[in-house]
Amino acid sequence: MTSMKYNIQLVGVGGQGVLLASTVLGNAAVSAGLEVAMSEVHGMAQRGGSVQCSVRIGKEIFSPLIPSGGADLLLGFEPVETLRNIAVANKDSHIVTNTSPVVPISVSIGQCTYPNLDEILSAIRSVNKHVVAVDATALAIEAGRAITANAVLIGAIAAVKNFPLSKERMLESLLQVVPAKARDVNIRAFELGYAELSQRRG
Repeated sequence: MTSMKYNIQLVGVGGQGVLLASTVLGNAAVSAGLEVAMSEVHGMAQRGGSVQCSVRIGKEIFSPLIPSGGADLLLGFEPVETLRNIAVANKDSHIVTNTSPVVPISVSIGQCTYPNLDEILSAIRSVNKHVVAVDATALAIEAGRAITANAVLIGAIAAVKNFPLSKERMLESLLQVVPAKARDVNIRAFELGYAELSQRRG
């Protein structure tokens, strides 16, 4: 166990719960007795700007930064952001991406166009074959609230092959950071995400 390291890069836009998800991961790792190093980069997060979080867990973790090609798992909350950050992954990385776009203001006002989703996913898959695309927003709505898409994605990565943290530990960590009144809907969202990835895992 002394040499085990696992690098997770989380990417999305402000308001999607990327920072909350990184906190859930970090807390779950600490409760498992692992070392954790985390970093976050976000621009105009309150206006839908890009958000990136690195979570490195294991033993003898000295830097929070994940080198290019060094992610074991890339978790994308928004498809364009997943593609934008593809360089952190390698051909053996696991990639889980939400398929629900967050359309920038520049697209809304007609300055530019949002890429076709199939083209985005094809570009991601041209780099890496271990891609699972999940409509986390649709599953969150099924659970009861669209805002729980982040819980769907947290549940999904708990089902990734060789993921170092147990499903039970991840769910417990999630429930520690969500409001008590939102507990049930977050459990449903987490379980839907976990089931979705379990069914599609190759």
